[in-house]
Amino acid sequence: MLTIQGMTAGNQEWAVTAAGLVKRFEDRRVVDGIDLMVPRGAIYGVLGPNGAGKTTTLRMLLGIIEPDEGARTLLGEASPRDASDRVGYLPEERGLYPAMKAREAIAFMGALRGLSWSEGRRRAATMLEEAGLGHAIDEKVRKLSKGMAQIVQLLGSVVHRPDLIVLDEPFSGLDPVNQEKLEALIVAERDRGATILFSTHVMAHAERLCDRLAIIAGGKRRFEGTVDEARGTLPAQVHYQPQRPDPALAALLPADARGEGEGWRFTLPPGGIEPVLVRLIAADHGIAGLTIERPGLHEAFVRIVGGRAATGEAAA
Repeated sequence: MLTIQGMTAGNQEWAVTAAGLVKRFEDRRVVDGIDLMVPRGAIYGVLGPNGAGKTTTLRMLLGIIEPDEGARTLLGEASPRDASDRVGYLPEERGLYPAMKAREAIAFMGALRGLSWSEGRRRAATMLEEAGLGHAIDEKVRKLSKGMAQIVQLLGSVVHRPDLIVLDEPFSGLDPVNQEKLEALIVAERDRGATILFSTHVMAHAERLCDRLAIIAGGKRRFEGTVDEARGTLPAQVHYQPQRPDPALAALLPADARGEGEGWRFTLPPGGIEPVLVRLIAADHGIAGLTIERPGLHEAFVRIVGGRAATGEAAA
């Protein structure tokens, strides 16, 4: 029985587990000993720059490719393919039959997972209406925009109401309107009780959606935890505005304080801001403005994986 960090993977608390996954292509270790534990009913993000090993990791978890080392379970099954009818998968490489109508494309994907054709068509019509695509129910896929086709393929991935939904870079190529639709659909599926596992290299989606996340780079897991825990790897920044500009007050501020216009910026001290404020007020510098800014997930990501590795994310 697989055990990771003292926790039993066969426990129904986990939708997906992985221990020491390794995959080599020729002489390169694309995935290098990754551990994951995805709680049931959570939205879990696998984050990393382009080429980090995200897609390869997801494919191993799903049983599409076999790991060279390590073990994994999917919905309690040691062999991922035994759980395939309970999984919905949207691969990074999109693909629909262009001559199919939107409703039939969704029903067809459901039929591949054991859903009856009539029920698949009924659900497809409802889902297209709810996604704002009711006008495209009988439109052939070849006539749909890229964003609309991507939403259709996503609906086909979840029409059979799977327990686990795996999405590989689902937001890639979508305009802001369709990104919002996709985010709403992901949340709705989680609220239905499904577990969502998705990969991305764009931090904004993960910051809004994820209950937990893993950050990988160079085929290794660099971080695992909540968004707040990731952000907590960097200290908060303080921006202080005195009542009167005075270079002499620098002696009362932390050593890393630097001037910004008529104010100062510095790292929030371990003891909090109160001792600094007491000194400033006692010296009659006063407080015209004060903000404490927590770092975002983007900044934490760059810190965790390294600026060079994060270049792909920053450009996205």
